[in-house]
Amino acid sequence: MCGRFAITLPPEAMSHLFQAQPGNDLPDVPNYNVCPTDSVHAVLAADGIRRLTAIRWGFLPHWYKTTSDGPLLINARAESVAEKPAFREAVRTRRCLIPASGFYEWTKDADGARLPWFIHPTQAQCFAFAGVWQEWERGDQALTTCAIVTTQAEGPMGDIHHRMPVIVAQDDWPLWLGEQGHGAARLMRAAPAGHVAMHRVDPRVNSNRASGPDLIEPISGAETAGSG
Repeated sequence: MCGRFAITLPPEAMSHLFQAQPGNDLPDVPNYNVCPTDSVHAVLAADGIRRLTAIRWGFLPHWYKTTSDGPLLINARAESVAEKPAFREAVRTRRCLIPASGFYEWTKDADGARLPWFIHPTQAQCFAFAGVWQEWERGDQALTTCAIVTTQAEGPMGDIHHRMPVIVAQDDWPLWLGEQGHGAARLMRAAPAGHVAMHRVDPRVNSNRASGPDLIEPISGAETAGSG
């Protein structure tokens, strides 16, 4: 799964990288500890135009009467996203890209203590997570919400956690965004070997209130790993 990530690229850099028109309400960056229900950056495409906009991380199905009416849907499994009632329409018609400088996962030591890892790209400025989005309205409350699509982890990443976000390669962005017709389902797979690296970071990030660039810095002497 993906339950926490970081984004450090300035909005203008994201706008240039994704060739997207930036909105005027984008979340502050850098943010080294993006948490569920936070506003995140997302790239959407419609009518031949890409937009970089703010979306609430936590997908709200249309039948939710309130924002807390059911489970917090921050992830959608690639294996079942096309079948689940909450996501099946979104994955066909409302796909997005969510920029991230890296994400966190946890292992445990012999005593059960949670040991955080930071997973980051080796060959790109940032990850582009595959996402699905949904407009949700109740009365005068309107939100655009999203979930990150996840898949089975492979290689060393699988030793840390069995799931990871679907990471869309730059050449495949038009297909995921619906700009190149059908076939996006084939993109819902693990990142190729060599595109992901990881290192242990300070347990301070275990708190969702932690902040600052030191959250992604390697612990001296701790393990590091690559995906291939």
